[in-house]
Amino acid sequence: MAGLDRPEMEQHQTLSAGGPKPMAEGLGYGDNITFKTRVLDSEGNGAWKDVTSDDYFKGKKVVIFSLPGAFTPTCSSTHLPGYEGMYDKLKKYVDEVYCISVNDAFVMNAWCKDQQCKKVKFIPDGEGKFTEQMGMLVDKPAQGFGKRSWRYSAYIDNGKVVRMFVENGKNDMSDDDDPFEVSDAGTMLDFLEGKPTNRLEQMATLSSDAVAPE
Repeated sequence: MAGLDRPEMEQHQTLSAGGPKPMAEGLGYGDNITFKTRVLDSEGNGAWKDVTSDDYFKGKKVVIFSLPGAFTPTCSSTHLPGYEGMYDKLKKYVDEVYCISVNDAFVMNAWCKDQQCKKVKFIPDGEGKFTEQMGMLVDKPAQGFGKRSWRYSAYIDNGKVVRMFVENGKNDMSDDDDPFEVSDAGTMLDFLEGKPTNRLEQMATLSSDAVAPE
């Protein structure tokens, strides 16, 4: 697995004013949250298993991507399939790739089965505690969703949030069209490979590659 030695960068998108701010890059993810997961026991029966955020992140390089909800259109048609399809490429740089949503374990397991996911691992943040600590918990009143995650992705190294890609327009009033421009798997892979991940970085690269006049 290739290692990373890259400076921390500024947030990819400017968020709307008001509401909780995203987790600052360079900081940890907050308290050690316990996630309530469902696994199969030795007899093939479903059983509860507590897994903590330290279990998922401590001593590891991981990519997480979080989305508004299992079985919702963009999440099911594009966001999750993109990471599943690029999983092997991402794994060259990280130990694991996790999908997080403010849904319970039953819903997340059913969605995983429905999507026929074999690679990406699912984390059910049913109470939204982890999402809240990341500053990404929002209200979705127009859809009747209640509290959900804003769409984002992050690269975390041993519990340290190195880089976040947060979709623009974060709000608590459903005042958006569910933007999906920067939290995709391709953008994350570009970052891990050291490629430009937004227009400003691309312009900077072009400028640095330009031949100076003699």
